Amino acid sequence: MKINLQNLNERAFWESVHVRLPGYDVPAMREKTAQAPVWVHFGGGNIFRAFIAVLQQRLLDEGLAESGIVAADTFDVDNIRLIYGGYDCLTMAVTLRADGNTDREIVGSVAEALVAQPAEAADWARLVGIFRNPSLQMVSFTITEKGYALRGLDGNYSPVAAADLANGPAHAKHAMSIVAALLQERFLAGAAPLAVVSMDNCSHNGEKLRGAVLEVAQAWADKGFVSKDFLAWVSDESQVSFPWSMIDKITPRPAPSVEQSLTADGIEGMAPVVTPRGTYLAPFVNAERPQYLVVEDRFPNGRPPLEKAGVYFTDRNTVNRVERMKVTTCLNPLHTALAVYGCLLGYVKIADEMKDPQLTRLVELIGYTEGLPVVTDPGILSPKAFIDEVIGERLPNVFMPDTPQRIATDTSQKIPIRFGETIKSYLADPARDPASLTGIPLALAGWLRYLIGVDDEGKPMEVSSDPMLDELQAQLLGVTLGQPDTLGDKLLPILTNPVIFGVDLTQAGLAEKVTALVREELAGPGAVRAALVRHLG
Repeated sequence: MKINLQNLNERAFWESVHVRLPGYDVPAMREKTAQAPVWVHFGGGNIFRAFIAVLQQRLLDEGLAESGIVAADTFDVDNIRLIYGGYDCLTMAVTLRADGNTDREIVGSVAEALVAQPAEAADWARLVGIFRNPSLQMVSFTITEKGYALRGLDGNYSPVAAADLANGPAHAKHAMSIVAALLQERFLAGAAPLAVVSMDNCSHNGEKLRGAVLEVAQAWADKGFVSKDFLAWVSDESQVSFPWSMIDKITPRPAPSVEQSLTADGIEGMAPVVTPRGTYLAPFVNAERPQYLVVEDRFPNGRPPLEKAGVYFTDRNTVNRVERMKVTTCLNPLHTALAVYGCLLGYVKIADEMKDPQLTRLVELIGYTEGLPVVTDPGILSPKAFIDEVIGERLPNVFMPDTPQRIATDTSQKIPIRFGETIKSYLADPARDPASLTGIPLALAGWLRYLIGVDDEGKPMEVSSDPMLDELQAQLLGVTLGQPDTLGDKLLPILTNPVIFGVDLTQAGLAEKVTALVREELAGPGAVRAALVRHLG
């Protein structure tokens, strides 16, 4: 049985293979959306299909909404044409439960899918019409953090962005230029208010989105492509708001085991495809059960009642605190500690590490014992309950194919936030002493030992990419497993670098402890495991 609009009527089949169907009239919803669109989403990838589109499905199921979402993609034409177009904009969403079971659902809340490029004339005309419609309330994004970047690492505009700024709205190609061009259309049609909402997993995402859009608008105004009145309108957050948000849900690459299970039950056409751009796409999406979306409640033209589907609406400061809770205490530090030790100990799945008594003890120590006493409590979510779920359900989930090698990427950029902020909190509290910490120093020592590029068996080990990798490995050159004295004072320039750790570890009273731990872990093959046993039991 193929997934398409016609086959949604075959309810007996879908019930027999335990697939939940939309509880509303999909064609009627699409007609309502065409007449009065409410929501456009850019970036129709996995997290959108498994999480955000399901939120709207819940509202539709309960009769709390009449229209769906218009999905748009500024980059991946194949995603729109092959995945959305090939399945009547329907998605098979599979929830991967920690107990090994799955839940299946056909998501029908996407009313239509469009390529957001001026060169795609029909789709572009449709998008322009949607943006000109006063009924539109929100535009959201899951395009990854790099989708907002107009400039490269060298500080210069990328070739695409430079061309857009020079050529104006009619020739826009960069995602931020395309959004600015569509906002210009809305302004010309009467300037109805709108919320422009990043739902990407990056810090201060609304600020990044707003900054990029305004930079394009300013450049176009300077060149006379748009009016100063447009620039003033898009800069006025009472008219065009850019709410901040925090999103958290793991949507891994489509799993072969899920594809095989769907196919075995007679659901056709589930095989992934690799597009000419090299993108890996599948008509199904699999994801973990836990999910969080916290959004700053600033919607000048109204919004769908997504709080009734589980979204937290709050103020900007609370959004920031939720993100800080997750990134500095409840999830990300645990992930990084598992990543570096997983690589050293030969693990290839984070879930398998959670069967390791020392590594489980390590993340419990970092999260519960050392992090929770100084956690940023956002008030709307319980930090303790969040860690309970991370350690008890999310990290051990056998379906999650996350590898320590992937999580170890760019660790130097993560450490000042994931560990440095907790160290700072200890320094700021006269009743606390950073030198009393054990789990965090072990995590830092494990990372430094990992940089040597030799695993705990003494075998060469590939070190994941990192912008500081060459510099750090040059400072550690000559350090040899089995010869801890070769460490000498090579760690000193690293441990005193506040850019890496967020603080000078010497001033924090942790440099000697971390150095001693690294020496322990360099004693010879098996020394990493021995150190973990010695300090964690």
